[in-house]
Amino acid sequence: MTVEKIRVGVVGAGWAGQQHLKGYAALPDVEIVALAAMEADQVAELQAEYGIPTTFARWEDMLETVELDAVSIATPTFLHAPVAIAALERGTHVLTEKPIAAGVDDARRMVEASRASGRVLQVVFNHRLRGDIAELSRIIESGELGTPYVAKAGWSRRSGIPGSGWFARKELSGGGPLLDLGVHVIDYALHLLGEPEVATVSASTYAELGTKAMEGFDVEDIALAFVRLKNGVTLTLETSWDSFSRHENVYWMTVYGTDGGAELRVVDYETSEFTVFRNEGGVVADYDATPGENGGHDQVVAEFVTAIRGGETEWVKHDGSLGLRRAEVIDACYRSAESGHEVALA
Repeated sequence: MTVEKIRVGVVGAGWAGQQHLKGYAALPDVEIVALAAMEADQVAELQAEYGIPTTFARWEDMLETVELDAVSIATPTFLHAPVAIAALERGTHVLTEKPIAAGVDDARRMVEASRASGRVLQVVFNHRLRGDIAELSRIIESGELGTPYVAKAGWSRRSGIPGSGWFARKELSGGGPLLDLGVHVIDYALHLLGEPEVATVSASTYAELGTKAMEGFDVEDIALAFVRLKNGVTLTLETSWDSFSRHENVYWMTVYGTDGGAELRVVDYETSEFTVFRNEGGVVADYDATPGENGGHDQVVAEFVTAIRGGETEWVKHDGSLGLRRAEVIDACYRSAESGHEVALA
């Protein structure tokens, strides 16, 4: 029996959009039927590479003209909500780049649109699919560390303000590294800890270097947060685009548990340290853990297509709620930093 192909359109021709195209092209039950982006030369190259029949400069024209089952959104963050809501209202499934939206109100509207339409809304959280994160998840779930009670996570760059100018303009991006990098950190940290609810956050943000490096820079260049979880666990977060630090690019996750601990450090996207700390019979029994195979955008795209294939009973499980929960934590961090006080989440 022949499976009808899922007709997909992609909005955005930059690096992220290219990852979505690559992921869809690898799936035999998907047909890329349209691409919308303003960069004419890049669009022409991608059209030729992937054999895309139709291209548009405006995403609105694509949604109005082409019959689509699903849309991928790989645009500046301020466009996530309008594109997603318009697509969902047309009965089209949506996969959007992180963060879900530039602000928490837009994120809520996107989730509402998904629920009203009964269509899938999924956010790209590819770092949780890394082999080292997956292995750390297995170690925690196995009970080897006992009960986690403290975790520390972050992503820091020595000089890594994104080259695309829109990232550093709040009206286009919604925020700086807390939103850009921090959404990944919050996602994999809460994922590893078993998705506990967040009780309160206390955060500080700074823009000491970014404003000197780029004209029009009006977001933070570093953010730190102290997060209390409702299950009693404490999580500390740190994200930065620009800081006088050791590595050009490093992210990490440290867990302290009642029976052991673990430290994962990834430098320039390669696992540099992955150690489990334990005592056995009163003797130190630390060991280096072995990461599994990395997933990424290809796996995110494949999971999105699988959810669509699952039918209505599966669609309701993918309404963007996970992305919204991440947005609510980030929003609370920004409000705490602005007010100088701890903020409670409802």
